[in-house]
Amino acid sequence: MKLSILDQSPIASNQTSQDALMSSMRLAHAGEQFGYSRYWIAEHHDLPGLACSAPEVMLSFIGAHTKKIRIGAGAVLLPHYKPYKVAEIYNMLATLFPNRIDVGIGRSPGGSAEATNALSDNFLQQVFKMPELVQELLHFFHQDFPSDNEFSKVTASPLPEVLPIPWMLGTSMKSAILAAKYGLAYAFGQFMSDQDGTAIVQAYRENFQPRIPGQAAQVIVTVPVICAGSSDKAEEIALSNLVWQLLIAKGEGKNVPSIDTAKNYAMSDKESEQFNAMKKRMIIGNPKEVSLALLDMAKHYEADEMMILTITHSPEDRIESYRLIAEELLK
Repeated sequence: MKLSILDQSPIASNQTSQDALMSSMRLAHAGEQFGYSRYWIAEHHDLPGLACSAPEVMLSFIGAHTKKIRIGAGAVLLPHYKPYKVAEIYNMLATLFPNRIDVGIGRSPGGSAEATNALSDNFLQQVFKMPELVQELLHFFHQDFPSDNEFSKVTASPLPEVLPIPWMLGTSMKSAILAAKYGLAYAFGQFMSDQDGTAIVQAYRENFQPRIPGQAAQVIVTVPVICAGSSDKAEEIALSNLVWQLLIAKGEGKNVPSIDTAKNYAMSDKESEQFNAMKKRMIIGNPKEVSLALLDMAKHYEADEMMILTITHSPEDRIESYRLIAEELLK
């Protein structure tokens, strides 16, 4: 089974934003050494505890510090941007790092309403135009606009020898059908969903229309995971992430708290329910437990690849989690 990494570049309570971004670079480098297939970094705007607002900048940095792992955005929040500029950026990356670039495409705002308004005009109207934006982006990548289109003579230069590979990221039937319509690979964000997404993934496969002859549907499922040498240690490490999410939910979240801070956090009855619900959506355990759970989920979704999101207070614990999983499943 292929395994990959989704990184939200979390900032721990004892870190600066620079520390967090450097930790992301080290994670990508370690992931390459462990045998992970790809590393994607997310785009967020003015969200507490998350450092990366410009994946394209980080991908340049990470590409220069790695050699073969595929790298990409998870995701470019397309309604904020003109497709032409996105095509230029990722063609540039694909020219610098040949046959290594993925372009995850998403439609969420990635931040608060205020940050969204500061970043772009008419965001909601652009969300409604998402099919047109996706189609335009693909035309710029493939340079195949109809001759009567105003952009038919516009080149998203530089043109790489191997094009970036576009992926549609989502958690809904709408995103799955859109991916299928345009022949895109599909990444289902289980970590952002309260529902079993098997019907969504199945609809994607059933409706898939190849853009290129011989092209097959391709599915990644992204899941939150904490792995450690023992189940108890994994549970302890996971506390930081879970309590941080509780704090964010009530507007008090800043950076990822330490394990000791998380242990001492007094939860209300309502927060205890939220805590347990969030924990059920995660895979937490020792290497054997985690590997079996990932294999089971991959079989359940008929996924081609599993992508792992791991947030810990300690960067070392995060890298160790990925290492232990790789030793079990990527031998």
